[in-house]
Amino acid sequence: MLDVSRRMLCAATLAAMLALAPEAQAQKREFTFAYDQPKTSGYGAAAEMFNRKLGELSKGTLSINQYPSAQLGTEAQTMQKVQTGDIDFVLLSTANASTAQPESGVFSIHFIFRDEAHAIKVLGDPTVIAAMKELYAAKIKGAHMLGLGSQGLRHIYGKKAVQKVADLKGVKVRVQATVTEDTLFPAYGAQVVHMPFGEVYTSLQTGVVDMAENGINNYLINKHYEPAPVLSLTEHEANNAALFVSDKAWSSLSDEQKKWVQASADEISKNEPAIAFKLEREALAKLEKMGVKIVKDVDKSGFQQVSKPIQDKLAKDLGPHAVKVLDLVRNVK
Repeated sequence: MLDVSRRMLCAATLAAMLALAPEAQAQKREFTFAYDQPKTSGYGAAAEMFNRKLGELSKGTLSINQYPSAQLGTEAQTMQKVQTGDIDFVLLSTANASTAQPESGVFSIHFIFRDEAHAIKVLGDPTVIAAMKELYAAKIKGAHMLGLGSQGLRHIYGKKAVQKVADLKGVKVRVQATVTEDTLFPAYGAQVVHMPFGEVYTSLQTGVVDMAENGINNYLINKHYEPAPVLSLTEHEANNAALFVSDKAWSSLSDEQKKWVQASADEISKNEPAIAFKLEREALAKLEKMGVKIVKDVDKSGFQQVSKPIQDKLAKDLGPHAVKVLDLVRNVK
């Protein structure tokens, strides 16, 4: 009789477990997370960081499926897709986010970030993050910003060195499609050319553009040193990024799940920029070993003299949120 009871109990327990299995399975969710750089980039490090923290907080019930290297489209395209809810999360440059909110271009104003340490502090500063959230919320529909990231500082590369501002006169430079770039590079004497990042390699190869500008690790992992073997360390601009979530995905989450997602984004803002700059230093060392010409003695004074009077006017033209963010950036010590 005892054995029968035990068997009945075991059967009842198994039946209960099987009944709960589909429900437990249904609670697990995997979100799409897109970015336009390889997994070995700062973007990839950010995605891994986000996924790890989200899995930890949700006890494995929430995770992301990464789509690196522009698998789901260019940055401008993925910005649109996150707004329509076709992508759950997207990490993209604040420069390219300006296609949806022009004031985002404030983060691309040249020489407002004093150095690596300053950029890292700014991106992790709660006041700056809050101001950037307000900036995007004022214009963007269908998605909102969760956090900030980095891919280091930007530099200019091509077949010739850029040692002073005069070296850019008449040069065709591929830049990100922002009012900021379209104002500052012509002020240096350059001609600006817009194109998706994926077309830069071929354009450098064929002479559609003479030069491009980006972070060191991006220059390395995308092999831009092949058509453009001279890297000039101009440090003219911060290579900032923003993480967005679609309103569609956000509204489907419980209050607790929203806290997990935000905490995972906070992890990026606090820790990813330092990793990105570490990747930059490692990439520079690799490039030097490979024999790529690195121009370290760039005279930045000419660039700074041209850009400084333009900084405040650019921010004012962009809008009140941009003016506020620029002031906050300058005041981060």
